Amino acid sequence: MLAWRYLRAKRQQGGVALISVISFIGIMLAVGVLIATMSVMNGFRAELLGRILGFQGHVFVTGGVLDGPGRDAAAAAIAKVPGVTLAAPVIEAQAIAIGPSQITGAFVRGIGAQDLAKTRLVSGNIVQGRLTGFGQGEYGGDLIVVGERLAQSLGVMPGDTVTLISPAGGATAFGGTPLQKPYTVAATFSVGMSQFDQAYIYMPLEQAQLFFGREDSADAIEVKVVDPDRAPAMRADIARAAGPAAIVTDWTQRDTAFWGALAVERVAMRLILGMLIVIAALNIISGLVMLVKNKTRDIAILRTIGAGQGSVLRIFFMTGATIGALGTLAGVTLGVLFSVYIGPIQSFVEWATGTQVFASDVYYLSRLPAKVDPVEVAGISVFSLGMACLWSLIPAWRASRLDPVEALRYE
Repeated sequence: MLAWRYLRAKRQQGGVALISVISFIGIMLAVGVLIATMSVMNGFRAELLGRILGFQGHVFVTGGVLDGPGRDAAAAAIAKVPGVTLAAPVIEAQAIAIGPSQITGAFVRGIGAQDLAKTRLVSGNIVQGRLTGFGQGEYGGDLIVVGERLAQSLGVMPGDTVTLISPAGGATAFGGTPLQKPYTVAATFSVGMSQFDQAYIYMPLEQAQLFFGREDSADAIEVKVVDPDRAPAMRADIARAAGPAAIVTDWTQRDTAFWGALAVERVAMRLILGMLIVIAALNIISGLVMLVKNKTRDIAILRTIGAGQGSVLRIFFMTGATIGALGTLAGVTLGVLFSVYIGPIQSFVEWATGTQVFASDVYYLSRLPAKVDPVEVAGISVFSLGMACLWSLIPAWRASRLDPVEALRYE
């Protein structure tokens, strides 16, 4: 009761309402910004993990197993490993794409028709055309699937012709020579990441083997698993299924620098923004010190009528802890609401400013993602409450040590 009275007391009554409000706002903003920032970073990681790994695979099998008829048997054995959803032999090479509007470089991925249909990130995001007929015909046919942005830059649509030039597709007595061949666009896809939509072309595996001079080989067997984070743990099982001639790596080894940078950035941002909470909570000390100074006479009277040091400590501790708890609750609400409605907020800011604040060609993604992690929100809340309680304890302890005789000497 006394803690609540002191918290609501006006300045002329010896209260510190203004400092309390400043402390409340500081903690609220610090907690809200930390939750919103970490949610956006979690969203970035989830989106990049889902799109990049959904496009490229989680585990990669290379080595001698890729040559000859044993490749298909190895892929079938890998597909039976628990947790594996797809094992597809692929060829990936660079080519020059020539369209009516432009000539540009492109990455060509050779893949089987059934494996492309199982790659839901591509087959489930067909913008124009359809996959019917892909992989049919002699050497897989001449139908290709092109990224939407690449198709737009080339000036082609489904049904149009794109000429591809392989740097070393034809074998002669003097070595490899460039091979040029026209292909028909069967469909265009958009996965929402500019680096894929503006650079990749899908081609039937047999046609890619012929076009790039791979004969009966492949560059790798790309394996996709249910949980990408468990890919390193599944390498041993996949290696046993692939055979002794296989070399097995996972996505964490191929993109170590990229994913390591994301992890370091998350830790750094958490530490930097966590310091904001510490600084905001420090305002509680100044408020309580002033409150204790203004209430010195009240403390002395309470002590003389029988209140113990523990009672006085609890009064001022609860005053500061209440400010921290209310600020934390408001900050959690603010941060979660901002993260949940970040899409409409982004649209409003772009409409108000008339500029695109999140360009997909710069940030890889077409929208600003956010993913609220309940465990992380709980951790931030506990940290904020802990800081508020810690800083409240110092002036509360000093108030409990106040000597009533010294406080009332000149009263």
